Amino acid sequence: MAPRWSDVLTMARRAEEVGFDSLWLPDHLIVQWGWEGSQPEGVWELWSLLSALAASTERVELGTLVACTAFRNPTLLAKMADTVDEISGGRLILGIGAGWHEAEFRAFGYLFDRRVSRFAEAATIIHGLLKNGQIDFDGTYYQARDCELRPRGPRPEGPPIMIGGSGQRMLGLSARFADIWNRDFDVWNPDVTPYSDEDLRAWTPRVDAACAAVGRDPATLVRTAGVLVDLPIADPREGWQALNGTAEEIAAGLRAYARAGFTHAQVWLEPSSLAGVEAFGEVLEALDRG
Repeated sequence: MAPRWSDVLTMARRAEEVGFDSLWLPDHLIVQWGWEGSQPEGVWELWSLLSALAASTERVELGTLVACTAFRNPTLLAKMADTVDEISGGRLILGIGAGWHEAEFRAFGYLFDRRVSRFAEAATIIHGLLKNGQIDFDGTYYQARDCELRPRGPRPEGPPIMIGGSGQRMLGLSARFADIWNRDFDVWNPDVTPYSDEDLRAWTPRVDAACAAVGRDPATLVRTAGVLVDLPIADPREGWQALNGTAEEIAAGLRAYARAGFTHAQVWLEPSSLAGVEAFGEVLEALDRG
């Protein structure tokens, strides 16, 4: 069940206190897993929560992991991002993606076809508006005629754009439009141990090649990764590959991401609760000890 706003706020403020660098919110409208006996899971609307967190926290960065461009017109999404960046004092990271959950597209009346093609046009508009403040665009799926962002948020080029996706087309769009590329929680390379050094390092040549294909210096594209974490205060969640063990062992697993060139990890904690936030504080202390 989705936590109440009061619970979200309590966890966010405690995460800030114990040393989290950032807080991330998903963008879903409803999740229907579809297995036998499962019930639809409710989700609060992303930008409403994010605005409230922007006004209720002081230090942590706030990220979308990731905002589905199909759910909002890209011109409006850029405007919303600049506004939340203003409220937060320049702490937003705008993660965007094409969406994947067909059931919620159908339930809320969004088109599911040609998602990457639609996303490519949306990313073009969002990038143009946030980086340049204006765009004139006439595409197959979206139009933005003499569109301009006024007023602008606290950063002249807007919040950093992060694109999540591991396929060839999404990597190419990341190289063209993103400041940050994000590897999803449950995506790994075949024939290697998930989250091993070999798996994590295998992404480097793929991302570098995508940058080279568009004439971009690969060093200018930041790499981040979602990480599943089973904390020792609860029974492990079945059906997912996750870091687990003691605080020191989880910290060691996170250091593997740094060795592979990932600069930031978005952790999905189990349990995702105030107790989970407190327990992960011990992992942060272990990381600080080196």
